[in-house]
Amino acid sequence: MITIKACTIEDVDTLRDISIETFTETFEADNDPAHLAAYLERAYNVPQLRAELANPDSTFFFAMLEGELAGYMKGNANNAQTEAMGEGAFELERIYVRRAFQGSGVGKALYDQAIQRANELDKREIWLGVWEHNEKALAFYKRHGFVQTGSHTFYMGDDAQTDLIMAKPLRP
Repeated sequence: MITIKACTIEDVDTLRDISIETFTETFEADNDPAHLAAYLERAYNVPQLRAELANPDSTFFFAMLEGELAGYMKGNANNAQTEAMGEGAFELERIYVRRAFQGSGVGKALYDQAIQRANELDKREIWLGVWEHNEKALAFYKRHGFVQTGSHTFYMGDDAQTDLIMAKPLRP
Protein backbone atom coordinates (compact mmCIF):
# COMPACT_ATOMS: atom_id res chain seq x y z
CA MET A 1 0.00 0.00 0.00
CA ILE A 2 1.28 3.48 -0.92
CA THR A 3 0.98 6.21 1.68
CA ILE A 4 1.82 9.88 1.25
CA LYS A 5 3.39 11.90 4.06
CA ALA A 6 4.09 15.63 4.15
CA CYS A 7 7.76 16.45 4.76
CA THR A 8 8.80 18.72 7.60
CA ILE A 9 12.05 20.45 8.48
CA GLU A 10 12.93 17.40 10.60
CA ASP A 11 13.01 15.35 7.37
CA VAL A 12 15.76 17.44 5.77
CA ASP A 13 18.47 14.75 5.92
CA THR A 14 16.17 12.08 4.51
CA LEU A 15 15.02 14.51 1.81
CA ARG A 16 18.62 15.28 0.90
CA ASP A 17 19.51 11.59 0.68
CA ILE A 18 16.56 10.60 -1.53
CA SER A 19 16.98 13.72 -3.68
CA ILE A 20 20.61 12.89 -4.44
CA GLU A 21 19.88 9.19 -4.93
CA THR A 22 16.97 9.62 -7.33
CA PHE A 23 18.46 12.51 -9.30
CA THR A 24 21.67 10.55 -9.76
CA GLU A 25 19.80 7.40 -10.80
CA THR A 26 17.82 9.40 -13.35
CA PHE A 27 20.58 11.49 -14.92
CA GLU A 28 24.06 10.06 -14.27
CA ALA A 29 24.21 7.95 -17.45
CA ASP A 30 23.57 10.99 -19.68
CA ASN A 31 25.64 13.69 -17.98
CA ASP A 32 29.24 14.55 -17.23
CA PRO A 33 30.07 13.49 -13.63
CA ALA A 34 31.55 16.91 -12.79
CA HIS A 35 28.41 18.73 -13.99
CA LEU A 36 26.19 16.31 -12.08
CA ALA A 37 28.24 16.70 -8.88
CA ALA A 38 28.10 20.50 -9.14
CA TYR A 39 24.33 20.44 -9.57
CA LEU A 40 23.80 18.04 -6.67
CA GLU A 41 25.89 20.21 -4.35
CA ARG A 42 24.03 23.38 -5.33
CA ALA A 43 20.49 21.99 -5.35
CA TYR A 44 20.53 19.49 -2.51
CA ASN A 45 22.71 20.92 0.23
CA VAL A 46 21.09 21.03 3.67
CA PRO A 47 20.81 24.85 3.97
CA GLN A 48 19.15 25.02 0.53
CA LEU A 49 16.68 22.26 1.39
CA ARG A 50 15.94 23.82 4.79
CA ALA A 51 15.08 27.10 3.06
CA GLU A 52 12.80 25.30 0.59
CA LEU A 53 11.08 23.36 3.39
CA ALA A 54 10.56 26.59 5.34
CA ASN A 55 8.91 28.35 2.39
CA PRO A 56 5.12 28.28 2.94
CA ASP A 57 4.55 28.30 -0.84
CA SER A 58 6.54 25.07 -1.33
CA THR A 59 5.42 21.64 -0.24
CA PHE A 60 7.26 18.32 -0.20
CA PHE A 61 5.70 14.90 0.17
CA PHE A 62 7.26 11.47 0.65
CA ALA A 63 5.68 8.35 -0.81
CA MET A 64 6.01 5.21 1.27
CA LEU A 65 5.41 1.73 -0.12
CA GLU A 66 5.01 -1.00 2.45
CA GLY A 67 6.65 1.32 4.97
CA GLU A 68 9.74 2.01 2.85
CA LEU A 69 10.59 5.41 1.37
CA ALA A 70 9.92 5.06 -2.34
CA GLY A 71 9.88 8.59 -3.75
CA TYR A 72 9.09 12.24 -3.22
CA MET A 73 7.61 15.30 -4.87
CA LYS A 74 7.92 19.05 -4.51
CA GLY A 75 5.28 21.54 -5.54
CA ASN A 76 5.45 25.33 -5.68
CA ALA A 77 2.82 28.04 -5.68
CA ASN A 78 2.89 31.80 -5.98
CA ASN A 79 6.41 33.31 -5.71
CA ALA A 80 8.05 29.93 -5.01
CA GLN A 81 7.56 28.89 -8.65
CA THR A 82 10.80 28.68 -10.63
CA GLU A 83 9.16 30.62 -13.48
CA ALA A 84 6.69 33.49 -13.24
CA MET A 85 3.53 31.64 -14.25
CA GLY A 86 1.09 33.68 -12.19
CA GLU A 87 -1.09 33.23 -9.15
CA GLY A 88 -3.35 30.70 -10.87
CA ALA A 89 -0.54 28.22 -11.55
CA PHE A 90 0.98 25.43 -9.49
CA GLU A 91 4.43 24.06 -10.35
CA LEU A 92 5.25 20.39 -10.00
CA GLU A 93 8.98 21.04 -9.63
CA ARG A 94 10.19 17.58 -8.64
CA ILE A 95 8.76 14.11 -8.75
CA TYR A 96 11.25 11.29 -8.32
CA VAL A 97 10.83 7.59 -7.58
CA ARG A 98 13.65 5.35 -6.41
CA ARG A 99 14.64 2.89 -9.14
CA ALA A 100 13.57 -0.16 -7.10
CA PHE A 101 10.02 1.23 -6.87
CA GLN A 102 9.50 2.38 -10.44
CA GLY A 103 6.46 0.78 -12.05
CA SER A 104 4.76 0.24 -8.68
CA GLY A 105 2.33 3.16 -8.89
CA VAL A 106 4.41 5.46 -6.66
CA GLY A 107 4.89 8.06 -9.42
CA LYS A 108 1.14 8.17 -10.06
CA ALA A 109 0.43 8.51 -6.33
CA LEU A 110 2.84 11.46 -6.09
CA TYR A 111 1.33 13.00 -9.22
CA ASP A 112 -2.15 12.63 -7.69
CA GLN A 113 -0.85 14.35 -4.53
CA ALA A 114 0.40 17.27 -6.65
CA ILE A 115 -3.02 17.60 -8.31
CA GLN A 116 -4.71 17.45 -4.90
CA ARG A 117 -2.40 20.16 -3.53
CA ALA A 118 -2.99 22.40 -6.57
CA ASN A 119 -6.75 21.99 -6.14
CA GLU A 120 -6.52 22.73 -2.40
CA LEU A 121 -4.80 26.00 -3.34
CA ASP A 122 -7.51 26.72 -5.93
CA LYS A 123 -5.05 26.78 -8.85
CA ARG A 124 -6.31 26.69 -12.43
CA GLU A 125 -3.24 25.06 -14.02
CA ILE A 126 -0.40 22.72 -13.14
CA TRP A 127 2.92 22.98 -14.96
CA LEU A 128 6.43 21.55 -14.90
CA GLY A 129 9.77 21.56 -16.65
CA VAL A 130 11.15 18.25 -17.92
CA TRP A 131 14.44 17.56 -19.69
CA GLU A 132 13.88 17.18 -23.42
CA HIS A 133 15.74 13.82 -23.39
CA ASN A 134 13.87 12.29 -20.43
CA GLU A 135 11.60 10.12 -22.60
CA LYS A 136 10.12 8.18 -19.69
CA ALA A 137 8.97 11.33 -17.87
CA LEU A 138 7.75 12.97 -21.09
CA ALA A 139 5.61 9.92 -21.85
CA PHE A 140 4.18 9.93 -18.30
CA TYR A 141 3.19 13.59 -18.46
CA LYS A 142 1.72 13.31 -21.96
CA ARG A 143 -0.39 10.34 -20.78
CA HIS A 144 -1.73 12.59 -18.03
CA GLY A 145 -2.80 15.39 -20.38
CA PHE A 146 0.19 17.74 -20.27
CA VAL A 147 1.14 19.61 -23.44
CA GLN A 148 4.30 21.52 -24.22
CA THR A 149 3.87 25.27 -23.85
CA GLY A 150 7.48 26.42 -24.05
CA SER A 151 11.02 25.68 -22.94
CA HIS A 152 13.73 27.08 -20.72
CA THR A 153 17.39 26.51 -20.00
CA PHE A 154 18.32 24.24 -17.12
CA TYR A 155 21.90 24.17 -15.89
CA MET A 156 23.43 20.85 -14.92
CA GLY A 157 26.53 22.38 -13.39
CA ASP A 158 27.89 24.50 -16.24
CA ASP A 159 26.10 22.48 -18.93
CA ALA A 160 23.14 24.36 -20.43
CA GLN A 161 20.32 21.92 -21.23
CA THR A 162 16.78 22.39 -22.49
CA ASP A 163 13.77 21.66 -20.31
CA LEU A 164 10.38 21.55 -21.97
CA ILE A 165 7.68 23.47 -20.14
CA MET A 166 4.51 21.38 -20.03
CA ALA A 167 1.16 22.42 -18.61
CA LYS A 168 -2.29 21.07 -17.97
CA PRO A 169 -5.44 22.98 -17.06
CA LEU A 170 -7.13 21.90 -13.84
CA ARG A 171 -10.28 23.91 -14.42
CA PRO A 172 -11.42 26.77 -16.66
